[in-house]
Amino acid sequence: MKKIIAAVLLGSLVAPATPSLAEPPPWAPAHGKRAKERSLYDSNGRYYEPRRLSRGDRVWRGRDGRYYCRRDNGTTGLIIGAAVGALLGRELASGRDRTVGTIIGAAGGGLLGRAIDRGELKCR
Repeated sequence: MKKIIAAVLLGSLVAPATPSLAEPPPWAPAHGKRAKERSLYDSNGRYYEPRRLSRGDRVWRGRDGRYYCRRDNGTTGLIIGAAVGALLGRELASGRDRTVGTIIGAAGGGLLGRAIDRGELKCR
């Protein structure tokens, strides 16, 4: 029995390290993998993810020739989501725990409403 437990324990320690073996070594050709990764960094070396523009985005070109964008900060969605979440949490909570249900519902609804309003997209 001890041998089986030791084998399972050893296997569980080795399993998380196996994805690192899939990465090509620095000296080997990566067949475009590093070029794809390089395109996800801006000129300052910061990571960014490309995104699509939506109707609420305002884009303009600055005097320095760079493009800038502005979008809603999610305050409206936060307030409406918190109100709906508080009402829903109050209804779902039972007995004496209505206050806790209201608070948890307001927090969850606020986060969900803000995420929906912002669209989970960031201008860079």
